[in-house]
This record gives sequence, structure tokens and C-alpha cells, in this order.
Amino acid sequence: MPLKLIQRQGSENFYIRGTVRGQSVFESTGTSDRKTAEEIRIQTEARLLKESVHGKKALISFTEGAESYVASGGSPKYLIKKNKKTGKVTGVVQQLRGKLLKDITQSDLDQGAAALYPTANADTKNRQFFTPFIAVWNHCVLNQWAEPRQWRRPRKPKGTNVAVLRRKRAGTTPTSYDRAATFIGEMSPAAAQIMTALFYTGMRPIEMFTLEAPQVDIAGRWISLDRSKTGEPRGVPMHEFLVPLFTSLLEKRKGMVFLSHKGEPYPPSDDFGGQISGAIEGARKRLAKRKIEIVDIAAYTGRHSASTQLVVNGVHPYIKDQILGHAADDMSRHYTNVPQPALIEAINTLPVPQIWRDLWWWEDPAYWSRRLVPAKKKVARSARSA
Repeated sequence: MPLKLIQRQGSENFYIRGTVRGQSVFESTGTSDRKTAEEIRIQTEARLLKESVHGKKALISFTEGAESYVASGGSPKYLIKKNKKTGKVTGVVQQLRGKLLKDITQSDLDQGAAALYPTANADTKNRQFFTPFIAVWNHCVLNQWAEPRQWRRPRKPKGTNVAVLRRKRAGTTPTSYDRAATFIGEMSPAAAQIMTALFYTGMRPIEMFTLEAPQVDIAGRWISLDRSKTGEPRGVPMHEFLVPLFTSLLEKRKGMVFLSHKGEPYPPSDDFGGQISGAIEGARKRLAKRKIEIVDIAAYTGRHSASTQLVVNGVHPYIKDQILGHAADDMSRHYTNVPQPALIEAINTLPVPQIWRDLWWWEDPAYWSRRLVPAKKKVARSARSA
């Protein structure tokens, strides 16, 4: 019998009941509005009729497959991303929007990757387009919505005569502390404070973004991390330079130590420090106006720079690796909340340029972290305090 709307005793919502080409249906429309429920009934009957004739594989779109993949626990990273400022939606799903699984071709993937990442190399296209696409496709295969396929990924140029010139990703190499001070001096206070902490602890950005007040022992000059990238807890020494910063922040905050200028926690994503990408880009532009080009500094630069500078300062490799979380002995593994003098002494060998000490927000880090101050006001305040 055709589908019809009914209401069950004790429920205001309408239910769909009936049979379409031998397939029994009894499901809720999720609404008590008859007009809306009738539209859902018509759509459901049409969908089931098409499925019975052509099969379900003929009707599932890539968007539906991606939604199912994420709902089952898959990562949405690179699949869909919305710019908070512009509202523009990008990602693999957007490139293949409207495409049924049965209609997707290799050419669609090649063109989609080229449109989304026009200047990217093969590795980036593989990581950020083909890998998430294939993960969704395999999910659809398991659900019998698509046929198994062998998709061709982009390949690196072969041969010794091929030279690939590309710009290094920001944050992948160390920089000098003097150069870092110049850059951070142009950042908004909240982001500048995070960057300062990264340069003087060697912590990973994700560890700093999710740092909570109970993990910070100012008196002991020590930070206790419950969990690190290796899966083990570890302790991190605090440079003396950071004491006024943490003192100010912890007087006001009992939860997350570092918040955005809006007073909101940063997203707990290890996306190469993308949480402060806006502040980093702003600093680059302000420096460019002064004819200074610094485009290689990003959140991970702090960790790389601390590691390199500790080696330059003659710190023993094992001590350096303990600071960075690359090495752990039984004591450091089981007593992560106990400050270790050798590590604190080592971290304090990192240099502190005077221009870093003179940054205007040091007068009250917690207060200025909630504000974005125009450059003219910075200059005016500096002049008044001189």
C-alpha cells in the first residue's frame, strides 16, 4: 500500500507507514506539522521508489557519504571548512558538491584538487584532498553505496634532472631570538603572549593552547602536562622571563591559561598553530609596511628555535630532549609534577632580547590580552611612558 501519515497515541509527531514495492516503512517524520510531514512523506516515497528501480548506489551523493563518514567517527579535516570572517565554504565536499558517487571520475578528482590547491605540490594534494576523499569513498564501499575503485594519486616528478622549487612552510625552521622579538612585537597581545611562551618553553602549540591553570607551578618554574604527543605525561621547565606573564594570567584565570582577545578558548586542534594565523598574518603585513620581510615565523617556530638554541648554548642533548619531550626516564615519567633543576637551568640559557622585555603589554598581560590596540595608540603610549 502507498505511504500515508498516521499519529501514534502519546506522540504529537506524524509517522510514515506503508509499503513501497515490497519494502515496509514505519518511521517518524520528526514533526507535528502536517504540511511539513506530508512533504517528507512525498520525498521518502519518491526516494524509495527510485532505489527500488535503480538501486541505492545510484542515488547517494558524495556529500551524503561524507556526512555519514563524519557521523560514524571519521575526521572532517579537509573535507569541509568555513571561514569565520567571510563565511566562504571550502574543502573536498564543496568541490564535489552535487556529484553522485556513481558519477565521480578520476578527472573530477584531478580538477577538484587543482582548483582547491592551485599552487600546492603533490604531497599537499595527496594529504589534503585525495586522502580524505578516499577515506570517504572506502566508507561508502563498506556501506554498499559505491563500488571499490583504484584512484590515481598525484605523483612527485621523477628523475634527477627535475628540480622542484617551492617555498618552505612557515614554522618548519628555527629563527634567532632577536628576529623573533621583532616579529612578536607586531602581534596582537593575546597571540604574542602565546608565542612568547612557546619560545621560552619549547612546548608544542597544541600543548600551549590547551594548557590549564592547575598545570602551572609558578613558584617551582614548572609546567606539568597530563598528556603529550607521545601519549605520556611530562614536565616542562619555565624560563624566568615567563614568570610575570603566568603570574598575571593565573590571577585572572582558573581554567584555560591562554584565551583569544575575545576571551574564548582556542580550538584544541593541532593544525600547525592555525588558531593564531590571523595574528601572524597581521604581524607580517605590519612589518612589510616597514620594509621588513619576515614570513617564515609561525607557532611551531618557537619549538624549533628553542631546540636549536639549547644546542648552541651547549646544553647536553639528553637534557634538551627531556625539555622537548623527546626523551623520558623513569623519574621524569612518574614524577612529572616535580620540578627538575637541571632542566630549569638549561631553559634559562635561552636569550631574552631587550626589545622583547620592552613590549608594552608586559605592564599588565592579562588586561592587554583582551584588547587589540592600533599601532598609533601603541606609539602614543610608548611616548607617554618614556
